[in-house]
Amino acid sequence: MIEGHGDDLYRYGDKVKSNFSSNIYCRFNHDGLKGYLAGRLGCMTSYPEPAPFSLERRLARDLDVDERCVIVTAGATDAIYRIADCFHRGSSWIMSRPTFSEYHDACEIAGHDFCNDVEDAGLVWICNPNNPTGEVVDRARLRDMASCNPEKVVVIDQSYSEYTEAPLLSPADASAMGNVILIGSFTKRFGVPGLRLGYMVGNAELIIRMRANARPWTVSQLGIDAGIYLLDHAEEYRLPLPMLLDEARRVGERLTSIGIKASPMATPFFLCETPECKSASQLKEYLIDEHGILIRDASNFSGLSGRHFRISVQSPEENDMLIKAIERWNML
Repeated sequence: MIEGHGDDLYRYGDKVKSNFSSNIYCRFNHDGLKGYLAGRLGCMTSYPEPAPFSLERRLARDLDVDERCVIVTAGATDAIYRIADCFHRGSSWIMSRPTFSEYHDACEIAGHDFCNDVEDAGLVWICNPNNPTGEVVDRARLRDMASCNPEKVVVIDQSYSEYTEAPLLSPADASAMGNVILIGSFTKRFGVPGLRLGYMVGNAELIIRMRANARPWTVSQLGIDAGIYLLDHAEEYRLPLPMLLDEARRVGERLTSIGIKASPMATPFFLCETPECKSASQLKEYLIDEHGILIRDASNFSGLSGRHFRISVQSPEENDMLIKAIERWNML
């Protein structure tokens, strides 16, 4: 999906004063990273490593897994499409709904067949924490599901693993199991969507299979250098998660009290639904035009309606502005 993702800030320019549309925490201080990369610009005149092995070795240490169990990709989305490409055309797959659209798009492009029953699927996609709902499947349930279906490849996209306190499957879990691929994201962990860095973790045999379709030079040298820098400075990139989760619960409760349905909050982002006879697109345009606030119209997620939207909480002051603005709109 080229169009239709969240954070369409580029459409509105200076009109946006508060951005609730992106799930990614955007308040990290990147001055150190910027300064480091400024001193690395000379690498632009040479080819990077054909595959980002140096970053994979560094990431494997960080994840406490064998480096043979890790592949670094050009963002989590690259990992999704690469996984789909590794299955024979016509393979069966399944995902829950609503969820991230790229699983569907990748499998459709690869010529795979969607099925409605997990028993019939060879490839199972799970977004955990789930986008757009923010719901989380706990570690024990995921382990049981994968263990009980050894003939299936279970892809667990944990790009938002840093955004929940719920127990999740670990990289060590994934590398020890024979049928699980775990997707991770530098984008979400470090707030750097423009760098396009993601990764896969799994059993060494599965990862070898994923490498078979790898294109050379998919990750730039600046991306490799940035990834190593970020891992070396991970302590500087800690989410204020307790505060964000408290705000999510508070905002969700306030919205519910004024007639806006809100999904359970296990992450700082969650799904909302407008009252009947009102649409998310109308709310979005009102918030932009009248208050300079951007939300994510979620009506293009499969399984959702024109009344659904997603928000990711910001500062308490901005959250109060959002609540008051939606309350005014709801009274129109």
